[in-house]
Amino acid sequence: MKIEQIHHVAYRCKDAKQTVEWYGKMLGMDFILAIAEDHVPSTHEPDPYMHVFLDAGAGNVLAFFELPTKPEMGRDPNTPEWVQHIAFKVKDRAELIEFKEHLEAEGVEVLGVTDHSIFHSIYFFDPNGHRVELACPDPEEDAMLARLNDVKWDMLEEWSRTKKAPQHADWLHAKELEKN
Repeated sequence: MKIEQIHHVAYRCKDAKQTVEWYGKMLGMDFILAIAEDHVPSTHEPDPYMHVFLDAGAGNVLAFFELPTKPEMGRDPNTPEWVQHIAFKVKDRAELIEFKEHLEAEGVEVLGVTDHSIFHSIYFFDPNGHRVELACPDPEEDAMLARLNDVKWDMLEEWSRTKKAPQHADWLHAKELEKN
């Protein structure tokens, strides 16, 4: 058995309509489906919800639940805000810069462009407080991925033993971290 692909990724939102409109305007995602019920199909518990689905391109679907009867949504206070995020791939650096300029023109605070060597990213938050990343491949991505592939198991084993960052791929963020 093997998974074919992610069917959809679901997050909670504060306002389904606002979320659909924001992702459409900011990232060009089409609204493809809405499901609403008064009972949760999997658990059968009474809990009205609106479940919206957005086309994130290439068969990828981003979904949100609005849950009006639940306490206000929050985030895990023990996890830094930079950890939990969803990343979307864009074609190239030119398109990444276009998105950055578009988002900033719409009043969205954007962090980056961050150089991850194999790819380059910008980061921002949606109206629900979810961190979003847009990433484009580096022209040398394939060669760098091959280098990383050669050390991945050694890195994982060392991390598992020491809980300290292995240095096998410290070249990856060297340029970015030199900026400080």
